[in-house]
Amino acid sequence: MREWWGELAGLVLPADCAGCGLPRAGLCARCRGLLRGCRPRRVRPDPQLDGLPSVHACLTYADEARAVLLAHKERGALRLAAQLGAVLAVAVRAAARAAARETASGETARGRAGPLLLVPVPSARRSVAARGHDPVRRMALAAAGELRRGGRPARVLPVLRQRRAVEDQAGLDARQRLANLAGALDTAAGAGRLLEEGPVIMVDDLVTTGASLAEAARVLDRAGGRVAGAAVVAASRYGAP
Repeated sequence: MREWWGELAGLVLPADCAGCGLPRAGLCARCRGLLRGCRPRRVRPDPQLDGLPSVHACLTYADEARAVLLAHKERGALRLAAQLGAVLAVAVRAAARAAARETASGETARGRAGPLLLVPVPSARRSVAARGHDPVRRMALAAAGELRRGGRPARVLPVLRQRRAVEDQAGLDARQRLANLAGALDTAAGAGRLLEEGPVIMVDDLVTTGASLAEAARVLDRAGGRVAGAAVVAASRYGAP
């Protein structure tokens, strides 16, 4: 119901820009340009966590970018998923190119073999229920569509599951977040067979310490996934190079 109402309200009611707050703008031209003109970069959280693959992001988690992500994630601005998915697709392409460069031939399992498998980092079930949607999965689906339109085979593989609840991570440092997440994730039944179909790019909306991505990579590797890298829409200032 909440998802349906959010879509209807977005069609009927004039909306302020989700980025800068400009009235009656939806997403204003300047903020659309911010998303469309983004450039991917590799981000290296400090400290560097064991098991964290290379992570690429397009935006810094501040100002308009932060506001747009929060509008989609927490306030049900669902039509932003397409534009955020396009940004995520840019980061995914960068992660896939970097993985290919890091191999000797560029054609190995971590390179171009098979379609790109976008594996979303899962949100807590209670968070999905409260929001009325899964923002990362929604963006991943939009990103996969963008990649396919650009000629790169890709599909979303939502095989990660939360085995147990975790504490709120706000205020925790990287090591504390790792301890909080240890053993919290698992893969769905039959995931191993699905993960054999191509290189895995883990996707999320944001990277701060990298703890969630490191734990997800560990679980996917254990299940037989070929983790080529990770891609996010934005990196916090802490996570920027």
